[in-house]
Formats: sequence, structure tokens, C-alpha cells
Amino acid sequence: MKKILVTGASGLIGGLVVRRLGHKYEMSALNRRPVEGIPCTRADIADLDAIMPAFSGIDMVVHMANYLDDMTSWEMHLRAGIIGTRNVYEAARLNGVQRVVYGSSGDTMTGYEYDPDLPYGALAAGKYPKTPPRMPLISHRDPVRPKSLYGTCKAFGEALGSQYSDCYDLSIICIRLGAVLPEDRPQTRRQVSSYLSHADCIDVVDKCLGLPPSHRFDVFRAASRSSCRWMDLDHTREVLGWEPTGDADTFEVGDSGGWHQVIPDYVERAELVERRDRDH
Repeated sequence: MKKILVTGASGLIGGLVVRRLGHKYEMSALNRRPVEGIPCTRADIADLDAIMPAFSGIDMVVHMANYLDDMTSWEMHLRAGIIGTRNVYEAARLNGVQRVVYGSSGDTMTGYEYDPDLPYGALAAGKYPKTPPRMPLISHRDPVRPKSLYGTCKAFGEALGSQYSDCYDLSIICIRLGAVLPEDRPQTRRQVSSYLSHADCIDVVDKCLGLPPSHRFDVFRAASRSSCRWMDLDHTREVLGWEPTGDADTFEVGDSGGWHQVIPDYVERAELVERRDRDH
């Protein structure tokens, strides 16, 4: 079996990868906390020397480690999202790893929700009619447009992956993951447009691992079915043969949504939002 190193294996997505793909791959973990059941190197990804031993003899890496507790902490996102991701790529290069599957995020594109001329923010806020409007979908070819430090660092990781692929012949496959949730269902109106089921998440990771070695770099978007999804999945379908089976519309969501779920500084921008609602 191929040897797969999973960073962030104690987190939600990393843990799903270990548990649900362990029958197909020989798994190990790179983590700050211990991970039961598989070999685990305990180290901080911001320390290149400390993480190097974890990459020895590894065929592919699934990089899911990141900082999620505070979307505004520059120091922590610099350490985990930028320095850490560079170190994972560099350790992979130095150890002859074939591929890194990079857990990027749909948050690389959520700045489009701020655009007053587009309906995406209204969809995410739940401010749409019973049948959401027809609209052009945002694809992987559209410019990145993050609205948080977290999304900005993920966009950096994609760009750095492209550079490593070109300069060092390392395969880097980026997945802009939707909202993978502990309960495996959307809890808020905001999550309906971006929900990614556990099964769909693991399936897309597995298909990225299974791409031929000649596939050097790519960016895929992954989200489950939803009537108010506004990011295009055609490229993921065409290249990976991936089709989501989860459906956000099958769940009853108890809250009524609102712009506060979409715009972090909603209170300061409330007047702008109210004007946008009136104009539309």
C-alpha cells in the first residue's frame, strides 16, 4: 500500500481521512497531539527540522493541519498557514515525496459575497426567494477573493504549491473544501450554500490521491449538492470523475440566516448591507 502522511490527523478532516481511508493506504500522522492507532510524529509544522523525520519513506501527504480558532490572528495564521505550509512542501521535496494533497478552502473565494452586483452574499445569508436566482457560478479560473486571513493564507498555499510544482517537479493538488461539520449537516443558513458531507469530502481526497503521477498541479472545488451553491464543480467532475452524493437541501435548518453570518464586521457595515437589501 502507498504510505500516506496526514498532517492535522487529530482534527475533523484529518481524522476522517485516517479512519475512512486506512484500509487503502498505510497511514501515519504529523500532529502536535498524539493520534491513536497509527504511527505519529509529534511536532509543530512551523519547525522544519522537527517535522522532517515524519516525511521519510512517505509516498504522498494529505496536508490538513492549520489554525482555526481565530480568523483575525495574523501571528497564528502566519505560523501555521504560511510558514507551516511552506515547511510541509519543503519537507516533502527534500524527502522525495510524490504528491501533496493540500486542504485549501472555499474561503479563498468568499469575498465575492461582498459584491453588491452579485447574488452570492444574499444566498449565503439566506436572503433569497423560495427558488434561488439563476446565476453564473464562480469557477477555479476566477481570481481568488478571500475575506479572512485564513482564506488569504489558503490562497498563498495554493500559489506556493504551483511554484513548488513548477520548480521542483512535485505534484501539488489543492482542494477548496466546503464546510465540513462535526454533525455532518448544516446547522446555520450560511452553511447550506457551502456544506460538504463527510462522505463527499473523503471521496474527493481519495480521488486526488489516485490521480496519475503526471498530474502535477490543480485546484478543485468540493461541495455537496445545494440549491444555493454558487461555486462551480464542473472542473472537479470532469477531471476527477467526482460527483457529490450529500445534499444540504435535505436538512431542516432552524435559523433564519442573516448578513451577520456572512459579513464578520456586520455591525460596522450594517448601513451598507441594509442599503444593498433595499436596492435588490
